[in-house]
This record gives sequence, C-alpha cells and structure tokens, in this order.
Amino acid sequence: MPGKRDYYEVLGVERSASPEEVKRAYRRGALKHHPDNIKEDKGKGDAERKFKELAEAYEVLSDPLKRQRYDRFGHEGLRGAGVHDFSSMGFGDILSMFREIFGGTGFAREEASSDRGLDLETEVELTLEQVATGTDQTLEFERWDLCDKCAGSGSKPGILPQRCPTCGGYGQMQQQVQSLFGVSVRIIDCPKCRGKGTLVTNPCSDCRGSGRRKKNRVLSVHIPPGIHEGQLVRARGEGEPSPSGTGRGDLHVYVRIRPHPLLTRRGDDLVCQVPITFSQAALGGKVQVPTLAGSEEIDVPPGTQNGDVLTMKRRGLPAAGSSGRVGDQYVIVFIEVPKKLTPKQRELLQGLSQAEDANPTPQRKSFFEKLKDYFTPKK
Repeated sequence: MPGKRDYYEVLGVERSASPEEVKRAYRRGALKHHPDNIKEDKGKGDAERKFKELAEAYEVLSDPLKRQRYDRFGHEGLRGAGVHDFSSMGFGDILSMFREIFGGTGFAREEASSDRGLDLETEVELTLEQVATGTDQTLEFERWDLCDKCAGSGSKPGILPQRCPTCGGYGQMQQQVQSLFGVSVRIIDCPKCRGKGTLVTNPCSDCRGSGRRKKNRVLSVHIPPGIHEGQLVRARGEGEPSPSGTGRGDLHVYVRIRPHPLLTRRGDDLVCQVPITFSQAALGGKVQVPTLAGSEEIDVPPGTQNGDVLTMKRRGLPAAGSSGRVGDQYVIVFIEVPKKLTPKQRELLQGLSQAEDANPTPQRKSFFEKLKDYFTPKK
C-alpha cells in the first residue's frame, strides 16, 4: 500500500500508546479536521482527506489483532484483513462506526448518515494464466451482518422495539446552527435512537441489542480477463448492512498478480528472454519458447544478433473490456557464450577463428579499417 503514512504518526501517538490514548487522539483529530468545522472552502478538501486518514488509522490501532499485524508487517500486513474503504464513505458513515467515541451527541455538527452500509475490501492473487482467461475466485471474509435471531431489530423475538420518544420514530431531528450569516437548520440523526427511530427495551440474547453479529461469508467473484495489478472488482451489496438494514455497502476486491517465472508483463504484451547458442544465431534454427498456452517452437533466422527481438503475434494478454484486442509476445534472444569448452569445442572454434580472420565480416572489416586510419599519423 504505497503512499500511506504511518498510522501512529497520523494520530500523533507513540507506538506504545494505550487504547485509551489512541481513542483520545482520534477524537481530538476528528473534531479538528471535520470539514464542517473549516470555514474556508479551500481548506475543506485537505480536511476531508485528513479526517478519513484519521478514521483509517483509528480502525487499525483500536483493534488489537489488526494493530498486531500492522506492528509486525506494516501496511502490507493489512491486506485482506477487512479494513474499510474510508475513501468512498461519507462523514456520517464514519462517525456512525465510532459513535461511542463521541457519546452519540458529542459531535455538534454530525450529519445524518445515508441509508447505505459500509464498504469492505479484500484482495485476490492471480497468475498470468488466470489473467489471460479470466477466472472465478472463491473468497472467504468476515463482516458485521444482521443477527439471525432478531432479524437485525436488536429486540428479543416476539417483542417489538418501541418508537423513540425524542424523534417520534423518524430517526432524524432538526438542529439550529448559529453562524456569521445567521441561523441555519440542519437535519441530524436522533441522538437518542441513533437514527433508527426505535429503542430496544428487551434486547436479543444473541446480539445483545445491537442487531448485528460477525459472520463469515463465502462468495464467488468473477475476475474478467485482462485485469491489471491494483485494479478492483466491485461486488455490489456484499459489504455491511446500513443502520436500518435496508441497504448494504460493497465489497472491493483488489487484484494482485503473481510474478511469472519466465514471462514479464508490459501492458497487454508479454516479454521473455531466450538463450541461444552461437551456432543457432549464425545458422538459424528452431527454439522452444514459453507461452501462457504452453511451450511453442519458433524459428530463429540465420544471422540473428544478440538482443534481437522476435515477435509472436496475439500471444499476449487480452485487453480489458470487450474490445477483442490481444497483445503480442516479444522474445528477446541473447547469445550464451560457454564459460568452459570441451576439447572438441575448442578445436572447432579455433578453426572458425582462423577462418574469420581470413574472411572478416563487413562490419568487423570496416571497424578495423577506421581504427587503423585513426591511429595513422596525418601527413
């Protein structure tokens, strides 16, 4: 995860900070950088970025398991650990996640959250062969989900939650805000029922009134052909449920591509290096070349030079989307010079050397003529 700042630096705490110190640091930062507390429009964008950066740091450092993985392996250790994608979330959604920090009403300018659940992220690792054909991947991850026993109501089965007396069951309230331009009215989540419109008086024994429980989810996701490193596939509706339980977030599946032992990807093209002997380069011949479909024989033309590139049309990867374009595969040949010679090889090469001196190649002859002229004194 390149470009991410150290989470302890983001919160301004030491690596030995206690959970309570981490919580206080996040509360201070969130209050300071909430965009509604920034008067200048030009500063709101930076405040939004810092606000979401703080939320990500707090989610990791407030969870003992995630914090342990982060301390040992850094940001890379959190891949697939169920860290939320805060970049796509609104401020109300973020505050709903960490509402206990603000005591429900401690954040004076809290926005009413949209009826959409939180997004999650995970990753899959693919081979180049899977990138070429596309693949279906089975994912297993953990998420907060509706409690089966109470169907997400939080109330004991058979006992309905009561209507909230503070908001009258609407889940939202009006709030007057005094500013330099007068009094404005905002709509916020009800602080008593936290936007639900109801209160649980007899909590469910399984979820203890929250209406949520952690569950394992097994899901098959189709990865289209031609996908690139770092791209994501969005599984809509596979995130966490909203406070009302009527809307879900998405699951973001990030793709990593396993290095191939013989082939290198360059966009939609593939590149490989193939060693050939001097005799193959001079005389031409056939060599076996690896492709994603298996080994394939290609012709090496006579007189091939070290570093020449041979092109295999449409042996690369399909372009992402439905364009039908397929990349090529480029074979870079290099002439391998043996470090140890057998007596027979030495005898043959000495004979070849004598023949080359007697009949030099055009480029070699031209080079030595220019070299001789360069060092000949000018009259």
